[in-house]
Amino acid sequence: MSKSKLRVLAQDDQAVCCSPMVREPLGEGDAIDLARMFKALSDPVRLRLLSLIASHEDGEACVCDLTGPFDVSQPTISHHLKVLREAGLVGSERRATWVYYWVLPTALARLSSLLQTSDAPTGVGAR
Repeated sequence: MSKSKLRVLAQDDQAVCCSPMVREPLGEGDAIDLARMFKALSDPVRLRLLSLIASHEDGEACVCDLTGPFDVSQPTISHHLKVLREAGLVGSERRATWVYYWVLPTALARLSSLLQTSDAPTGVGAR
């Protein structure tokens, strides 16, 4: 079985949950889940980690590849990765002595769908 198939099976199967906020109010359960994701992303180190993982070759990164770009300790990086994982933004898998991380597309789709304005005009000065 290929790694890409393993990653798909490890993802949260929950469908995109939300209509854009401009169409209908957010339900309590969705608000709790989405707030946890936004809270995880509100830290600059975690936001950069998510970006590094997403832009890494093959869409997954070893924890050993994620510690260099930061001026924090390896245990701090591990803590931030744990927060991202618990928020449902990344998946992980231990392979021998290393842990590999990948971004969960369904999580990003949930965040994206919530913030869409669909019919609203775009561009500079759009309201």
